[in-house]
Amino acid sequence: MSLWLLNTFSTFALAVLLVGGLVLLAVAGSVTVRRRHPRLADGEHNEMVGVALGMFGAIYGIILAFVVVTLWTQMENTQNVVASEATDLALVVRSAEAFPPADRSRVERAVGDYVHAVVEVQWPRMRDGRPSFDATAEQTHAMYTALQGYEPASARTQAFYEEAVARLNDAAGQRRARITAAEQSLPTLLQILVYGGALVILPLTFLFGLRSLKMQLLFVGAVAALIGFSLLLVLVLDRPFSGELSVSAEPYKQAALARFWR
Repeated sequence: MSLWLLNTFSTFALAVLLVGGLVLLAVAGSVTVRRRHPRLADGEHNEMVGVALGMFGAIYGIILAFVVVTLWTQMENTQNVVASEATDLALVVRSAEAFPPADRSRVERAVGDYVHAVVEVQWPRMRDGRPSFDATAEQTHAMYTALQGYEPASARTQAFYEEAVARLNDAAGQRRARITAAEQSLPTLLQILVYGGALVILPLTFLFGLRSLKMQLLFVGAVAALIGFSLLLVLVLDRPFSGELSVSAEPYKQAALARFWR
């Protein structure tokens, strides 16, 4: 469901749907409760409701903060993994410039095929939540084959060859980390706590009575908007390769890798 929402609607549209929907729900619920129980406006239950709101709000706030910080950290780590993989591939290409023309061409062709497979084949699958090692397995093997087919003839080319092999091994490790990140999502238990917690906090605000209806609706709407924006953050950050704020594939088209996109 979250993948469909992220890949179908813009972030602005999601904000309108989620935040606006919660605010409307909160306002409608508050008006309905006030009409059915007009004595709530006297505030006779405010002390009890205030204690409950404070307790549940504190617990929910801690959970929400933990989830948002964790997801934000995962997003940053995923961006670093992508940048590191692209950098390692670029350094493989740079190191191969010391090889004889035929061997250099073979390595560059293999790396070029790999980055095209990552961006054009694997990236859409990660965006749809269907990452697969098989999508670039053949191209990964081809890069290793290209390096394994070269025999350094001097100490200079031996140094660059060892550097290329080391960088390729690092890139393979980053590839695994990237695909693993694309497979992860917020655990079901935390999803229940985050989204279910909102359904506990909002109805409690309906019971907090104020004599002025406008002030009541302002209070309830503000709480709903804050919760809505927090849930929007959780939704957007949960899938690092989906939606408008997703991790970009641009690092695979920059620096030494830019030659493969001309």
